[in-house]
Amino acid sequence: MSGAEAGARPLHPALQTRACALFGVELPIVQTGMGWVSGARLTAATSAAGGLGILASATMTVEELRVAIGKVKERTDKPFGVNMRGDQLDAAERIELMIREGIRVASFAGPPARQLIDKLKEAGIVTMPTVGMAKHAVKMQSWGVDAVIAQGHEGGGHTGPVPTSLLLPEVCRSVDIPVLGAGGFKDGRGLVAALAFGAEGIAMGTRFLLTQESQVPDAVKQRYLAADERSTVVTEAIDGAPQRVIQTELIQRLERSGPLSRLLRAVRNAWVFRGLTGNSVGQILREGMAMRKTRGLTLAQLTMAANAPMLTRATMVDGNLEAGILPTGQVTGIISQLPSVEEVLRSIVEEAEQTLGRLQG
Repeated sequence: MSGAEAGARPLHPALQTRACALFGVELPIVQTGMGWVSGARLTAATSAAGGLGILASATMTVEELRVAIGKVKERTDKPFGVNMRGDQLDAAERIELMIREGIRVASFAGPPARQLIDKLKEAGIVTMPTVGMAKHAVKMQSWGVDAVIAQGHEGGGHTGPVPTSLLLPEVCRSVDIPVLGAGGFKDGRGLVAALAFGAEGIAMGTRFLLTQESQVPDAVKQRYLAADERSTVVTEAIDGAPQRVIQTELIQRLERSGPLSRLLRAVRNAWVFRGLTGNSVGQILREGMAMRKTRGLTLAQLTMAANAPMLTRATMVDGNLEAGILPTGQVTGIISQLPSVEEVLRSIVEEAEQTLGRLQG
């Protein structure tokens, strides 16, 4: 649904949520910042169609982010966001860039430092971290964030242990700020369910990954479409943290391998990732120590943290299904088509309005 189409007739009042007003968008639907996936084309398409597109910047250099922001602006004048890691050494530089470019929303996969939240709020940028437990949402609200994404166990990539149906209503009861539901959403019925739980909208990754505008190679998209509801697994073998991916031979090998072989693989990936991000060895070490302090990771876990982005890049950029991983939500098992982003949003809104009408008799 394009902006023009959304403005042609009023949306159902239930779909005109606080999140829409906060983000400055027409629809309560967010496209999450997926590393190597959420580039300028996908982000712009989502925002142009009335949702909130979010650029994934954690796998970009600052200069690459500047270029990507420019490309989004060339495609749409609608608000969009940037996703980043709060523990990156150049986080302040990225925020300065976002301020200069007038970015509407800053999203974080984890909790950002309080001083970053203060800086963003001072600049008028909406701050939105993802949480996996209600107590984390309460803490983030006390630090001044504007909204949170509550991602349940069904979600893709790094994910928590609590299913969406339990997490989302608990988070909504625990905080006053807008909450977006994530994990298992793909259609209008899901949007209505999230609203019933008390959320102000939904955030989706896998559904947007499987669209025409997604830059993921076609062969990789077809592998996702071939998955069923039982094809995913949550594993800690990639980087030491629970991550939902499609079960593959590589994942099975990683889970069978011992700690030493995993660590050696991670060291290699850390070195390659250093080259891609343009960071020096000193910068990598300083960033690692910062992560160790803020996230309580061991040195081995810090080294393994490079596994996820590099193994994801192998599939999402290089199209190598044998050498990479396929982060995904369980919802991939019930997605069978590759529509355009506009078609996705239009169908979600139409089904949501039909569902609301049916419930109202």
